[in-house]
Amino acid sequence: MSTLRPLVLLGSATLLLAGCADPSEPTGSSASASSATASTSAVAENAALSAKVPPAVRASGITVASDVSYPPMNFFAADNKTVTGAEADLDKALGTVLGVKVTIVNVPFDSIIPGLQAHKYQLGISSFTDTAEREKVVDFLTYFNAGTSLLVPAGNPEGLKPEGDSLCGRTVAVAKGSTQALVDLPARARTCKTPIKVSTFPDGTGVNLAVTSGRADAALGDSPVAAYAAKQSGGKLDVAGDSYGNAPFGIAVPKNSELTGLLKSALEDLKASGGYRQILANWGLESGALDDFEINAAS
Repeated sequence: MSTLRPLVLLGSATLLLAGCADPSEPTGSSASASSATASTSAVAENAALSAKVPPAVRASGITVASDVSYPPMNFFAADNKTVTGAEADLDKALGTVLGVKVTIVNVPFDSIIPGLQAHKYQLGISSFTDTAEREKVVDFLTYFNAGTSLLVPAGNPEGLKPEGDSLCGRTVAVAKGSTQALVDLPARARTCKTPIKVSTFPDGTGVNLAVTSGRADAALGDSPVAAYAAKQSGGKLDVAGDSYGNAPFGIAVPKNSELTGLLKSALEDLKASGGYRQILANWGLESGALDDFEINAAS
C-alpha cells in the first residue's frame, strides 16, 4: 500500500507496530531495513517544506494508520514485526522530505477512516480507492493508480471471468470495508439471477486463504495486491483476465487538515527527485505511477 537519499536521514521515519495488540497502542518497534537502503537513495529533507510543518506535528510526529496485510503495498517482513512494502516506503520517504518522524500503526482496514474522523491518526495510507462517498468524511491525496483483479485457484478450473455474470452463484471473498465489498459486489448482485455468496474477511490474508483452502471460489481485490498474492502463492493462485475499474489510491486525511497541501508538495518533491518512481520500481509497480497528485480527485 505504497527512493530515497542518504541512509542517515532514515532516523526521522520510525516504524512502531501493533501486531495482535490494540492497534492504537503499538507495542514493538523496528526500522524497515529490508527495503530501506534500496528505496531511500533518492530522497532527502526539503528544508522549505520542513519549515512549514506545524509545530504540534513536528513535536508529535505523524501517525499513519495502515492495514498491514496487503503485500506488496504494506505487510510484515519475515520477523513479523517490521513493516515493509511500497506504501511503507512511501510513508518513510514523506517523513524524510518533511523532516518529521513517521509512525505506522497496524489497524483493521474498516477502522482506519473512523479513526481518522476521531483524530486518532493523522493519515491513513492503506490502498484506499479515492471515492466520492469516502470524500464525504475524509480528504484524499492521490498517489497511485490501480484497478480490481479476480483471484482464482490455479488454472481457473471454473473458468471464471472478471467481467460478465460468471461470479453469479459463486462464493467470492473480499476484504471488509473494501471498494470490492461496498461497491463492486453489490452492483454485480443486481444483475445476478443466482445471488453471489459474499465471504468477508478482516484482511487480505484471510481473503487469499479462503481461495487456496477452497472456502471461496474466487476473490476480488486491488490489482497490485492480487498480482503479488498470485506470484507468492507457490502456484496455488492465478489472476483471471485483466484488471478493471482503474482508479487512484489516495492518502486519507481528516477533513480540512493542514497536512493535506503540505503532503501534496512533499509528493511533488519526491517525483522531482526521482524517489517516487524509484519506490514503485523497487516493488514492480511502475505502471501505477501518477503524473499528477490531486486532492479529492473523485469529486
